[in-house]
Amino acid sequence: MKITRVRAPELPQQYPWLNTEYPLSLQQLKGRFVLLDFWTYCCINCLHVLPDLKYLEQKYKDSLTVIGVHSAKFDNEKEVENIRQAILRYDIEHPVLVDSGFNVWQQYAVRAWPTLVLIDPQGYYLGSVSGEGHRDELDDLLSQLIKAYQDQGKINFQEFSLTLEKQRQPLITPLAFPGKVLADEDGNRLFIADSGHHRIVVTTLNGEIIHLIGAGKSGFKNASFSEAQFFSPQGMALDAENQILYIADTENHVLRRIDLKQEIVETIAGNGEQSHYIRPHGGLGLEIYLNSPWDLVKVGNILFIAMAGSHQIWEMQLETGRIQTYAGSGAEAGVDGELTASAFAQPSGITTDGRELYIADSEVSSIRSVGLTENPQVRTVCGSGALFGFGDVDGTGLEVRLQHCLAVEYAQNYLWIADTYNHKIKRVEIHTGICKTVLGDGQVGHQDGEGIGTRFCEPSGLSATSSYLYIADTNNHAIRQVELETLRVTTLEFQGLCAPDVCFPL
Repeated sequence: MKITRVRAPELPQQYPWLNTEYPLSLQQLKGRFVLLDFWTYCCINCLHVLPDLKYLEQKYKDSLTVIGVHSAKFDNEKEVENIRQAILRYDIEHPVLVDSGFNVWQQYAVRAWPTLVLIDPQGYYLGSVSGEGHRDELDDLLSQLIKAYQDQGKINFQEFSLTLEKQRQPLITPLAFPGKVLADEDGNRLFIADSGHHRIVVTTLNGEIIHLIGAGKSGFKNASFSEAQFFSPQGMALDAENQILYIADTENHVLRRIDLKQEIVETIAGNGEQSHYIRPHGGLGLEIYLNSPWDLVKVGNILFIAMAGSHQIWEMQLETGRIQTYAGSGAEAGVDGELTASAFAQPSGITTDGRELYIADSEVSSIRSVGLTENPQVRTVCGSGALFGFGDVDGTGLEVRLQHCLAVEYAQNYLWIADTYNHKIKRVEIHTGICKTVLGDGQVGHQDGEGIGTRFCEPSGLSATSSYLYIADTNNHAIRQVELETLRVTTLEFQGLCAPDVCFPL
């Protein structure tokens, strides 16, 4: 970071603030360093910065205040309540200023998410860095600056107390921000990524508890069902013949293997550290770094991975343990064509009809496909394919507008889409690209019923049997069941299921 000392613009007091009882000002924070984090909660790069911020705010808690400045990309992210839910989901423990009009962004001449701005104890802007991976640089700089300012008597060392959203709204629901769901019709099982509770919940299709997998607190540990640890797990794939469940353990940057017979959790790819290398590459599973795997689908003995953090689709040969990039150059964009020249933008959902992979490409708000046959190509099924081409428009092909779609499921010769930020479920005819809303009226809510008379809140996961579609209704902390013939929606009840810190039912 290049140091340039100029007076920092004051923070607005009239905007909404979260994780604090009152607005904060640089004048009020005089005597402390301030680190502004310009972020938006859809952005995978912004999410990668959060552990770095937590490290710094805890290490320098008597001399540093971190403030998130939420400058929304998508319309849905401008809503204060949705930002509050993101704060709860990602366990953010610093104040957040809601900058929906980009005024603070413009005052600080920010150009990209995420951007970190450092302000000194006298209210002077020192410099900024963009992107991820700056923790060590900031740590070294802060340690030097704190000593220098301390020698000059310009630091007021004291701990800074806050009233956090999680204190006002504790996560005591049986499920917490479930990210993905996987239905196994033949085995009468439902696998739920209980992402906010860092565990996998296994039930019958009617909601009777079979297993709880994971200790219920974030961590990275291979062990038995009760002792294993995950960190915000997401997508799953089932090998029913061998009773193996594969997990995208997203914030641990690894793939896990759950032996449902032996009741053991193992790691098959990744080592718990995030990769910062985005060009196509590969290697042996346990020797390679991964970058936020978000969803999985199994085709034969190959596990395909929506690698959200590197904007790529990866493949893992389960027989050999080798894993490598399948499609995507690593650039964040919507580029069709040959596998190595194509580009994705935070792919977060994946499914297949056996001939093609279908991808919920969230940051370009589009459904993409990747061929599995000879000379495979990448194409856009529906959506604009552009980073800022989002909205809520039914139609055909490139005229369709989605808003940060996070899930796609192939069933009944259709693609079903969790149009996450529009709070809808849409259905696409694969060959024509015709996309139509079938569930949800676009308003945030939790309302059962039929068709577009229903309501959801940021649905993020889908899985179908021959008769039902199951939806991970993430911000409602619920699993919804849809009768495919009538499009009637009900909410599953899980008798005896509790939050990990409330009770232990099994």
